[in-house]
Amino acid sequence: MERLTDKLGRPVRDLRISVTDRCNFRCVYCMPKEVFGRDYAFLARTDLLSFEEIERVARAFAGLGVEKIRVTGGEPLVRRDVETLIALLARIDGLDLTLTTNGALLARKAEGLKAAGLDRITVSLDSLDDEVFRAMNDVDFPVARVLEGVDAALAAGLAPVKVNVVVKRGLNEGGILPMARRFRGTGVVLRFIEFMDVGHTNGWRMDDVVPAAEIVAAIDAELPLEPVEAAYRGEVATRWRYRDGSGEIGVISSVTQPFCGDCTRARLSADGQVYTCLFAVQGHDLRALLRGGASDEELSAAIADIWRARTDRYSELRSAETADLPKVEMSFIGG
Repeated sequence: MERLTDKLGRPVRDLRISVTDRCNFRCVYCMPKEVFGRDYAFLARTDLLSFEEIERVARAFAGLGVEKIRVTGGEPLVRRDVETLIALLARIDGLDLTLTTNGALLARKAEGLKAAGLDRITVSLDSLDDEVFRAMNDVDFPVARVLEGVDAALAAGLAPVKVNVVVKRGLNEGGILPMARRFRGTGVVLRFIEFMDVGHTNGWRMDDVVPAAEIVAAIDAELPLEPVEAAYRGEVATRWRYRDGSGEIGVISSVTQPFCGDCTRARLSADGQVYTCLFAVQGHDLRALLRGGASDEELSAAIADIWRARTDRYSELRSAETADLPKVEMSFIGG
């Protein structure tokens, strides 16, 4: 079968599935409390795709070339019985199945997720300093409980466990080296992410970005690093390993070194919209097809048409004009 590609020759390889727009954190760079307060109107339960509907979409994408599915949110572990969805997705042959979480509920869910068929897990953790971490999640959640979740994931065999750190200047860049020291030699892969201009609620400014090169230099000065070849086209993180063989880190530099040319990711929102870019203005409605009686063949054809028409390369074109465009919030499509 001829591989499905978009107008720039990029195949569809990765699908990120948001299972909820809700989260139990109010991180200042994603869901700030002044926007996502007590009266914020989240999606109604009937608006969310059912697990069976999500499975149908996932199977259609797998038939078009998707090899990796990442379950996201919001916070995916607040979706009731999410382990049931993991079990459904794990039945799809040839998939690398992973999940990204803030770790708040991970300590008690890690074993169940592994038993359901989850391969790997990524934990978002922006600081080891408890005061800084509580300020960033803005719900006074202690860092120790997230670290318990990381340990539980390691014990359950959800390996390799990855830890994502969004670095924002003036807030947590002082924690870069402590993070590297804490996780080197543990089997955990650290990934540092440049603060991105996703949506319009996080107050993004270029001055707040700590460039990936600066992050690597800071670690390399104390813990010498060497570059690692990318494992596949479209790999998000640039990889580095410690010269003493004690593990590796990654940096995601979508602001200073855009990788749109190799982007192979599609995103499915919790209400069934497909987005072909993290910075998309609008999605494509699959829920109407699913609930309107479309066959599997019709669903697959619709997805193929969406991907073939794709021209997105926001990060390569970033400018004052693009920064001001309306964009979907990261919390809605899972980053």
